[in-house]
Amino acid sequence: MKKAFLALTLLLSVFVLAACGGGAGYADQTLNVYFVPSRPADEILEVTEPLSDLLKNELAELGFEVGGVEILVSSTYEAAGEALIAGTGDIAFLPGGTYVAYKDLDGSPIEVLLAATRAGLSKDAADAAAWNDGEATTGDPEYQVAYYKGLIIAGPSEAGQAVSATVNSGAELAWEDVKDLNWCVRSATSSSGYIYPAVWLLDNFGKTFDDIEGSVTTTGGYGDTASSLATGTCDVGTFYADARRDYADEWEGDYGRSASIWAETNVVGVTSNIMNDTISVSTLNMDQDLIDAIKQAFLNIAETQAGQDVMSVYSHQGYTEVSDSDYDAARTAAEIAGE
Repeated sequence: MKKAFLALTLLLSVFVLAACGGGAGYADQTLNVYFVPSRPADEILEVTEPLSDLLKNELAELGFEVGGVEILVSSTYEAAGEALIAGTGDIAFLPGGTYVAYKDLDGSPIEVLLAATRAGLSKDAADAAAWNDGEATTGDPEYQVAYYKGLIIAGPSEAGQAVSATVNSGAELAWEDVKDLNWCVRSATSSSGYIYPAVWLLDNFGKTFDDIEGSVTTTGGYGDTASSLATGTCDVGTFYADARRDYADEWEGDYGRSASIWAETNVVGVTSNIMNDTISVSTLNMDQDLIDAIKQAFLNIAETQAGQDVMSVYSHQGYTEVSDSDYDAARTAAEIAGE
């Protein structure tokens, strides 16, 4: 009886929508969908071209006839955010940092709908010691998440082993444990290599990298950071969560270590979740009913092979609903990056 009632309610809603012109109100409107230029524009346009019909048809199934869907590539990340602010763009695939920058402007019409998901990892704890069982971190395609974590990893140097021992004993790190270490970090614009580790320092100790009394070295890449840990040049390094998996072979090969990276390194810090890219919209040209339909349309499209082919342009594997508050850590990160 309950299912029948819900089905009748849904059917009546469709009739009401049609009678009120809810879907028909957009029959002459073209939705502009922006992708950011993380790859060459011609490549993005080629891969995403089917999205125009996919989105239009899916919206029609949900009761909204739109005049068309145009796929565009912005000149910069910022230009995509500006298009949503101006209403010249209706939907945009925005990185988390770009979303926050434009969402937080006064009177911003931007609303986040979904975040991209990718396969999670076999280890995902906020507790650093939980990563240090000596076993490899593996991918889990069945565990889809809308974020990744940054890690502060200690190497086999004497100081690195000392801070590892403190973490693995269950004791809480103090500023005295980390201030004299030699750090390897990435460039100041790197989320997992600098910005979110800086948030970790601020959250845990009220300090920044400028307060480190050891050394803070900006490496040329994560491979350089791993190599510096292996040689003991650096005591700790900043990485993305599955970096040890990516450099496991080099650790015993190119870097000349006799034991595995899982045995010789330990996680001593775990950053806040670094949220994946968003699908965001501008509310200037659309009402909430259409916005809700767009959200559902992308969730439906992601379940199809054609949709997965389109998502491959950014290596997205799916989408999940998120809220603005999920990006609060990104706000703190943006403040640090802007200092």
